[in-house]
Amino acid sequence: MKHFVFVLLCIISAQWVTAQREDTVNAKKLSYHFQLTAVNQSHSAFNAKYSGDNSMLNEAEKDKLSLTSTLFLGTPLWKNASLFLNPEISGGQGMSGAKGIAGFPNGETFRIGSTAPVLYVARFYFRQHFPIGNSKFILLEDDVNQVKEKVPEERITLHIGKFSLADYFDKNSISHDPRNQFLNWSLMSNGAWDYPADTRGYTKGIAVEYIKLNWALRMSAAMVPLRANGLQLDDQISKAHSETIELERKWVFHKMPGMIRLLAFHTNSQAPTYQSTITQVKNRDSSDVAVYSGQKTRGIYGGIKFGYALNMEQSISSNVASFFRASWNDGKTATWAFTEIDNSISGGLQLQGSIWNRSNDNIGIAQVVNGISKDHQAFLKAGLSGFMVGDGNLNYAPESITEIYYKARVTSSFYISADYQWVVNPGYNKDRGPIHVFGIRGHIEF
Repeated sequence: MKHFVFVLLCIISAQWVTAQREDTVNAKKLSYHFQLTAVNQSHSAFNAKYSGDNSMLNEAEKDKLSLTSTLFLGTPLWKNASLFLNPEISGGQGMSGAKGIAGFPNGETFRIGSTAPVLYVARFYFRQHFPIGNSKFILLEDDVNQVKEKVPEERITLHIGKFSLADYFDKNSISHDPRNQFLNWSLMSNGAWDYPADTRGYTKGIAVEYIKLNWALRMSAAMVPLRANGLQLDDQISKAHSETIELERKWVFHKMPGMIRLLAFHTNSQAPTYQSTITQVKNRDSSDVAVYSGQKTRGIYGGIKFGYALNMEQSISSNVASFFRASWNDGKTATWAFTEIDNSISGGLQLQGSIWNRSNDNIGIAQVVNGISKDHQAFLKAGLSGFMVGDGNLNYAPESITEIYYKARVTSSFYISADYQWVVNPGYNKDRGPIHVFGIRGHIEF
């Protein structure tokens, strides 16, 4: 806990300095924003009939701290064109090395490649808007990765460079950002969408958005990791790549806004199939096991994974909003980037603090149920492990997670959240758990 208190003091100090500084940045020429998020989590001891290499430690764990800090820089180039750069620092680790639960309780740990703080470029990309017809122009205010500019209301937008596909696809105003909303990994995005990304959640590629007043169409082509959950991207882009398409529709129901997004993806990589890996182990060849757990490259392409996802949100009143997600993938080849989930369903509510006279606070409550394919079950039952789960055996049941958080605004830029998660059948195993996870999160943004 002392480590987290130290981080919070750093955050508060940074907030005070920020409040005192004179703003010398011309917002019309340079967009400048900053975030720092620290998450401290603990879990109590729980029952486990057995444990494997990728199991959550069944003894109590305390004060597992993760930290990310990002500088968001953006500058206009010419009319409707901008360039963005995000240096980022991350460090720390999740409980049990971020293993043992497919819907891991800390979504920030997917950005962490090592326990020691490391500086890297998270995003570096070019964006260009193209007006559609005689579209009128609207003013977009300066924001994170958004320069103050007038853009066509109906437009085609092109993004090229290094970014996260979650910046554009499967967005949800209630359940998407572990720095401000639900912490759980499988509540950030649809769990079965194995979206292309390195260990920290970023990739290189191209994304195109066709934006109309009430609907949008998005498509992307991006690089995939060289190894399962690896930091290095595979440069054999003719053999290793991932395509995503999403259709978005907005509406108003009883004067309340709502939205639906339908997503499909198709990925080619070096990922082996679960069945071939099981066969190799029976034949005393563990090469594909090492590939699947991220220990080495396979050198053989042709691993295909595809899937679909549904994402909905609906405001119920001015202070209450709801969301629902459902996703599925074919579950034949190894999970390669996001997490070991082949099907998932989730839903929840967000309550604004105006209800209890704390207008800048909110409460979130959500339920997610994750599952895996028959092939994936056989893989784990055989005692094998992926890069996140594997207890050495499997008594299968869907993984169920309930999360509730309270986020309080302390100052204009500093927020603190208390979080609780109840995990039943961690790693899809009825022989382990349930697990009670307690967390506290500090977040600063300006």
